[in-house]
Amino acid sequence: MSEDIPRTDQEIDARGLNCPLPILRTKKALAGLESGQVLAVLTTDPHADRDFQAFCQQTGNALLAQQTRGDDVRVHYVRRR
Repeated sequence: MSEDIPRTDQEIDARGLNCPLPILRTKKALAGLESGQVLAVLTTDPHADRDFQAFCQQTGNALLAQQTRGDDVRVHYVRRR
């Protein structure tokens, strides 16, 4: 995973939601994107890093980066397969 900020095609806000809701919203958003497009997902769930790693490994989507934005917000960059 790169620590550079990838160019994104869409961003969704899943702050305040706990597993599995950020992943479910990600899955729905990815379905609306074309192959190769990048989705940024904002989360505050402390377990989201592991959840997104497992989700991408299981689905074949690429997890490009996971970064901290602000105090408690993590951003997960997912490229649709």
